[in-house]
Amino acid sequence: MRNKIHPLLSYLKYWLVQEDKYAVQSPSVFKIYTGLLSYLTKNKLSDLDLEGIRNSLLRDDSKLEIEDFGAGSKKLQSNLRKTASITKYSTSSRKYSKLYQYFCQLTPSEVVLELGTCVGINSRYLSRACPKGKLYTFEGSASLFFKAQEHQVEPNANYILGNLDTTLTELLKDTKKVDFALIDATHTYLGTKSYFESILPYLSESSILAIADIHWSKEMETIWQEIKKHPRVRLNLDFYECGIIFFDKTMPKESYVLKF
Repeated sequence: MRNKIHPLLSYLKYWLVQEDKYAVQSPSVFKIYTGLLSYLTKNKLSDLDLEGIRNSLLRDDSKLEIEDFGAGSKKLQSNLRKTASITKYSTSSRKYSKLYQYFCQLTPSEVVLELGTCVGINSRYLSRACPKGKLYTFEGSASLFFKAQEHQVEPNANYILGNLDTTLTELLKDTKKVDFALIDATHTYLGTKSYFESILPYLSESSILAIADIHWSKEMETIWQEIKKHPRVRLNLDFYECGIIFFDKTMPKESYVLKF
């Protein structure tokens, strides 16, 4: 029951304090926020082929044996899950996929990480946001790893299977830098904290970090609050389903809860 009540209470709090573009005081935040809204409007018809893949997955009744390495799913209790159900309950909506794409494009986007491939929806959106760079997307569950690659795979996308505690460390040794990262794996305090601390040394002032499901549980709320206070973190933006972190020292040390 607690797991069901928490998201409702956290959304109510978000709804009460969220700000629209007319309430944002900071010029730099206003530019970023209105840039996002404009990007969504201008790109309404872009990447619709990716939505075709989503729709195909939503019709896919094949069952997958899921290996959960973190908090699991609130909607799907069994480890044997239909692809359609996973796509419906465990993937970002198009709106948030485009949000991640927008923030990725604000960086040099040469090295992009996605922690938590799932069925590969965000993977495809992000890979198109770094046409001259490379996307590395990590998945711990073998069935999801292979399912994500059944449909078209972008040429700059690299799918990596295995436990993140090992695979992420190995990749970071080789890449030396990270421009954009989406943390969307395990959804636990310890897991998110570990991923953040692992990636942090490879982030520059031009890097941006996205953390999914920041209000998913009390654990995620706690680690989100801790990350916001980190000395290297400057601006942070709360869009309820995700948080966006900036490291540019010229930006204000501020927090915004934005309507989306």
